[in-house]
Amino acid sequence: MRVTRGLLIIIAGIGVVASPMLGIAESQRGAGAVFAMTNDASKNEVIAYERAADGSLSNGESYDTGGRGSGGINDPLGAQGSLTLSQDRSLLFAANAGSGNVSVFSVHGAHLTLLNKVPSGGSSPVAVAEYQDLVYVLNAGDAGSIVAFHLDFGGQLKEIKNSTVFLTGDLSGGASLAISPNGQFLVATERIANNIDTFRIKPDGTLGPMVVNANPAPGTFAVRFTPNGQLIAAETGPASEPNGSAESSYSVLANGKLSAISQSLPTLGAANCWNIVTPDSKFVYTSNSGTSTIAGFAIAANGTLTPIGSTIVGSNPEGIANLDLGISADGKFIYSLNSVSGNIGIYGVQKDGTLESLGVVGNLPKSAGIEGLTAF
Repeated sequence: MRVTRGLLIIIAGIGVVASPMLGIAESQRGAGAVFAMTNDASKNEVIAYERAADGSLSNGESYDTGGRGSGGINDPLGAQGSLTLSQDRSLLFAANAGSGNVSVFSVHGAHLTLLNKVPSGGSSPVAVAEYQDLVYVLNAGDAGSIVAFHLDFGGQLKEIKNSTVFLTGDLSGGASLAISPNGQFLVATERIANNIDTFRIKPDGTLGPMVVNANPAPGTFAVRFTPNGQLIAAETGPASEPNGSAESSYSVLANGKLSAISQSLPTLGAANCWNIVTPDSKFVYTSNSGTSTIAGFAIAANGTLTPIGSTIVGSNPEGIANLDLGISADGKFIYSLNSVSGNIGIYGVQKDGTLESLGVVGNLPKSAGIEGLTAF
């Protein structure tokens, strides 16, 4: 499926790209790419940066999604996953929260071609998850819902009939989606209801009954699966504690219930909402946006989390509001979307898990409410 899809995407893009070989040549110019989303309410755009082997970023070309973002000032979406790469990195999905649709781009290195744009099936889409030929969209507006799509030839999304499932209540704060590495479970978070919801994925792509896991720790925000199958959750913590954010890890049982492995380890910061796991499952990094720091934890084979050094592995100038995080495909570089300062922070991942600051790049439109970051 992946090979066929990649070939058809190249064919579909012939009208925009001069030849299939141009996409190959472009991808070889850099080691990878980083994509950020403006989330502009009038015209949403993706800013694409070419990544060099040393982690540095260049260019910064803009691509219109054909939709509208939500606009806002800082963290207007309240979610992780609004900009998502497919597993094989051939496609990029962008959630247009303001216009209620999802755009699909083909990826040629750091260059994009818009292939498709479809209604999200709900209001205010904020997160997208993909597994092979299935795509799920989390709508945070109104009743809050998850809608399933088939990913067909040429990057075309087709909504699966009767696939919509609703969250536990109106405006429950849908904030992230994650699919288990074996493709058996979809997990969603509800940051206002403070739930982690699991669904078994059926063979036709529709979802089984929701299993609601009330998180004993306050402030559930985003979840990520490790390649080994453990679920890592970022928690903002109780509102009464200024630096009470935390990180937890879980196993997903066969019945969809979660079994805690490490519960609410302090991140020593505020507003921990976004996290990223290294491709080798060794480390997880989480963004304390309220205190402009990045916390890091080592992940044991059984999912147990242990702080890296003194927990804080990256510090930024006060007030920059480092939001979403991305990681290079080789696991050597971490990127943070700095909302208030309007740029992207670059960090080198050391062997012991600590981070080395490599500077910032970009002049992103701060007033547009930038949100959404992914990398390879």
